[in-house]
Amino acid sequence: MARSILVTGIEPFDGETINPSWEAVRVLDGETIAGHRLVAHQLPCVIAEVGPALVAAIEELDPVLVLCLGQAGGRADITVERVAINIVDARIPDNAGRQPVDEPVVPGGPAAYFSTLPIKALVAALREAGIPASVSQTAGTYNCNAIFYALAHHIATRRPALRGGFIHVPYLPSMATRHPGAPSLARETVTEAVRIMAATSLAVASDIRAAGGAEH
Repeated sequence: MARSILVTGIEPFDGETINPSWEAVRVLDGETIAGHRLVAHQLPCVIAEVGPALVAAIEELDPVLVLCLGQAGGRADITVERVAINIVDARIPDNAGRQPVDEPVVPGGPAAYFSTLPIKALVAALREAGIPASVSQTAGTYNCNAIFYALAHHIATRRPALRGGFIHVPYLPSMATRHPGAPSLARETVTEAVRIMAATSLAVASDIRAAGGAEH
C-alpha cells in the first residue's frame, strides 16, 4: 500500500476570503509523488484548536512526511522555516476571537525545535526550478508557529521517524491587489513548489551545507 504525505493549508483569516496556503495544497489531494499519495487537509486559524487538529490528522493518516503551509503576506518568496518556538503572542485575534499573549504552545515543552526537513536542500531545489525561496529564521508567534511547534513536539515525543516542517508562502496575486506594494506568487507556482519540496524531502536523507542565515 502506498504511504502518504500530509500537506496542510490554513483557512482564511484577518478579513481575507482565501488563504494561499490552502489554495496551493488543496489541488494536490490525491496526487502521487515517488509512489506516495498526497493528502491535503485544511487547518483552522484557531490557536487553541490547530495543534490538536494537526495531530489528529497525523494519527489518522500515518504519513511519512508532513508539509505544513501558511500565509505570510509581505514576504516575496517561499520561505522554509528553520525553528518553531514555544510561545504564542498574537498581534490579532484568531478566528475564534481569541488573542492569547505570552502563552506557551505546549505548557512545559522545550523552548524550541528545529525542523526535521532538509530545509537548505528544499531551498536549493526550488531555486533550481526557478522558484524564489529562502530559509526563514522565524515562523512568527501566531497560528503558523503554533502549527509548526505542535508538529515538531509531536515528532519529538511520539513519532521520531516522521519528517515534517513548516513553509510560509506569499499572497496570491488576487490578494495583493488589496495590499498595494505587497509581493505575490501565482497559485500554480506555489503548488509546484510543494511538489518539489515533497519529492526533495523524500529523496534527501541529510541536508546540504549551504549558507542560509540572516544578518537581522
